[in-house]
Amino acid sequence: MLLILTCRFGQSQVKGLNNHTTFTSFILLGLTEDPQLQILIFLFLLLSYVLSIIGNLTIILLTLVDTHLKTAMYFLLQNFSFLEFSFTSACIPRFLYSISTGDRTITYNACMSQLFFVYLFAVTEFFLLAIMSYDRYVAILKPLHYMTIMNPKTCKIFLLSCWMTTLLILLPPLSLGLELEFCDSVIDHFYCDANPLLKISCTDTWFIEQMMIVVCVVIFIMTLVCVVLSYIYIIRTILRFPSAQQRKKAFSTCSSHIIVVSIAYGSCIFVYIKPSAKDEMTINKGVTILNTSISPMLNPFIYTLRNKLVKQAFSDFLKRFMLFSKH
Repeated sequence: MLLILTCRFGQSQVKGLNNHTTFTSFILLGLTEDPQLQILIFLFLLLSYVLSIIGNLTIILLTLVDTHLKTAMYFLLQNFSFLEFSFTSACIPRFLYSISTGDRTITYNACMSQLFFVYLFAVTEFFLLAIMSYDRYVAILKPLHYMTIMNPKTCKIFLLSCWMTTLLILLPPLSLGLELEFCDSVIDHFYCDANPLLKISCTDTWFIEQMMIVVCVVIFIMTLVCVVLSYIYIIRTILRFPSAQQRKKAFSTCSSHIIVVSIAYGSCIFVYIKPSAKDEMTINKGVTILNTSISPMLNPFIYTLRNKLVKQAFSDFLKRFMLFSKH
């Protein structure tokens, strides 16, 4: 593999009335300039991406074909896996291409599209995690009414609400972002993210930065309140169970979701709740790797290794596949 460390500065320049330069392409700096470290990063990200795709597609396939995985919990898990698959695919393949070819340029339209889809999938995930918390709340506190409350129609309404709410929240700041003018074409990141784009903008970014902070706070508060309240009631109810075996079983059904929620909220709060886009981006890149590659890879294993029904469905699927292959 030949790693080209020189960047192609492929942009046309058009002078506007305010003497600012209009760039038709950007250069993504990536994570490091060290060729040996780039090889390690490439191999690591390729492996994590392949495992992420296999794991999430496996969950989607199992929830579609297995009759035992037709409850609301698995419908939501299926859509969460789709979001994880889409989220990591929105940024990691482009970065792998950049490392392997040395071509770090990305067109303006491709950059804005990547920015939109990364945020669309990421924010929708947060709302879906809140819905999944409510699903566990109903399952633990109202088990006899679970199928009635979390019926297929309600789940589809919840899912549609996640997508529509995300679009309504994201469109105003993203629309303002399209009006920005840039003084530089070099983006200090491995994909098109909001903070490094604001950092190279010639336009006054104070208003859009404040709007981003408000949007982040609204998203986190809305979803985190739902998650926290759900688990306060869940834990309080579980602690009242008379049997230790019952408490252990109830906690095991929620533990996977708690782990995923903790990773998602912890890392994103660190990256995005910041006072200014002019801050240092080095540490943020490392945390973003956690979000874009490691979390999507781990989440299928977190959910499946602690779930007997999913493991049984996977075993049954392998048996049917082996039987079919013999014929």
